[in-house]
Amino acid sequence: MASTKTPAPMSNTPIPDLLLTAALWQDQGRKVALATVVQTWGSSPRPPGSIMIIDDRMTMLGSVSGGCIEGAVIQEAQEIMIDGKARILEFGVGDEQAWDVGLACGGTIRIYVERLEHS
Repeated sequence: MASTKTPAPMSNTPIPDLLLTAALWQDQGRKVALATVVQTWGSSPRPPGSIMIIDDRMTMLGSVSGGCIEGAVIQEAQEIMIDGKARILEFGVGDEQAWDVGLACGGTIRIYVERLEHS
């Protein structure tokens, strides 16, 4: 039977495990955000579907860029956990912010960041 697994984040933690960890953090009373690579162009360190979870203590697991823009995504996630407004972040080699945060791979990456609601 062919595997239909989504590629695991750089941390080599399978996506279901990351989502279970996010739920555990929520059970512990933490706010949690989910960042998902939704689109890439050219050279990009992580493929679409890669995820990272972030909590309100600035703990993170997973990866959306192999380390080059995680800091900027974590900062945005902190705001999103407060205001609840999801955002699409875009970083590219032509974008001054991308150079500032270290995305010099020659590509463009779009990341959807949302607050996870506790069920």
